[in-house]
Amino acid sequence: MNVPFLPTLSTFFIVLSAIFVAIGWKLIRNKKIDAHKKMMMAAAVSAILFFIIYASRTIFIGNTAFGGPDNLKVYYTIFLVFHIILSTTGAIIGILTIRWGLKDRLEKHRKIGPVTAIVWFFTAITGIAVYLLLYIIYEGGETTSLIKAILGT
Repeated sequence: MNVPFLPTLSTFFIVLSAIFVAIGWKLIRNKKIDAHKKMMMAAAVSAILFFIIYASRTIFIGNTAFGGPDNLKVYYTIFLVFHIILSTTGAIIGILTIRWGLKDRLEKHRKIGPVTAIVWFFTAITGIAVYLLLYIIYEGGETTSLIKAILGT
């Protein structure tokens, strides 16, 4: 099995981010506010590292096509679209949640925080599933970089 380094690394960071969110949630339930803030910032940094690796890989190396059976491709694509929508939503509400927490807009922060955490957990779970489908369960398909696709090379 040939497991690619960058997708594995980016998946590690998104999983780490979800773990930090879970720990942060537990900390705030125990009224450990400073520890909660630190853990949630660690979660945010992990998510940012994921995004930097993912975006860089997508631009310069490319996205890997689904390499599984053709009869499963439509299901994979639907699942991938769901994951992309979920992750984009999670990122947006994550930014809002962090911003409101840092600006002491705690009523809004407390209201959206649990929703953000749940969305982030599902983002991580679906991200792991995409990784497994692309690199572990099936051999990845063709990879084409965004730059090559734009330039037509």
